Amino acid sequence: MSGIQYLKALQAGELPAPPIAELMGMWITEVSEGRIVFAAEPAEYQYNPLGTVHGGVAATLLDSAMGCAVQSMLPAGTGYTTLEIKVNYLRSMTSKTGVVYSEGKIIHLGGRVATAEGRITDADGKLYAHGTTTCIVLRPQG
Repeated sequence: MSGIQYLKALQAGELPAPPIAELMGMWITEVSEGRIVFAAEPAEYQYNPLGTVHGGVAATLLDSAMGCAVQSMLPAGTGYTTLEIKVNYLRSMTSKTGVVYSEGKIIHLGGRVATAEGRITDADGKLYAHGTTTCIVLRPQG
C-alpha cells in the first residue's frame, strides 16, 4: 500500500499502532498528502530531573510527524529514513499542558532526498517546539 494508504489505515485502527506510538501515547488526528498531525498528552512519567517533560518527547513527536509527512507522499514499496533532525525548544511541557499536536508538513520531495517541517502546539495554538528534517528516500532497486 502507498504511504498515505498506510497512514490512513493506522489512523482508522485497521492496522496496529507502532510500538513507539503505544509507548509515547500518541495517535494520528489528521492525515492528508504531505501533512499529518499526531496528538499526545504530556505526563509525569516523561519528566526529566528538572520536573518538565524530557525534550526527547518533543523530538520524537516532531520526528514522527515530519517523517510521516514524507511517508504520506511515497508510492507503495518506497521507504524513507531520517538523515537529520533539527529541533528548536521554545517552552517546556508538563502534565498540566494538556494535549499537544505535532504537525508535520512536506517541504520538498525529490528522487533521493525529502525535507519537512514540524510544529508542536497546544489546544490554544501556543507553540512549544518546531523543527525540520532531511530524509533519504529508499526507492526499490530494479
